[in-house]
Amino acid sequence: MKRTKTMEFGVGLFMLAGILGLVFLGMRVSGLTLSTPSDTFRLEANFSNIGGLKPRARVTMAGVTVGRVEAIELDTEWYDARVILSLNSELEGQLSRDTTAAILTAGLLGEQYIGLSVGGDPDVLHDGDIIRDTQSALVLEELIQQFVSNMVSS
Repeated sequence: MKRTKTMEFGVGLFMLAGILGLVFLGMRVSGLTLSTPSDTFRLEANFSNIGGLKPRARVTMAGVTVGRVEAIELDTEWYDARVILSLNSELEGQLSRDTTAAILTAGLLGEQYIGLSVGGDPDVLHDGDIIRDTQSALVLEELIQQFVSNMVSS
């Protein structure tokens, strides 16, 4: 079979499309996007232990992604982790004041994300408000340590 420039160009184009497809899939799986939505509002939540939660982690309600973790910082007043959430703007004024935020684990790789559960309070959260009811991450090492110490003391 004789090589021609058009065949070499076609193979190169096919390889480039394959590489771009892999990059796209990698970004989708990792949660990275090229642009950030501008129509968001921010909420804060304090957790005593965030485990392996990272910025850009998903924020979900009923399994549907409704936002991302924007930043994680130490609250030096209470020495808790302050997590800043960036949520879809259509939820502003829809989340009740007694909404709970829990750090959950998904998948075999143990990706951690925040799950929101709406309460029944008629008052709602607005941009910059704080979610008061939070549940920290379940850290497997701490559970094992408690189990072993209980077995030794028994």
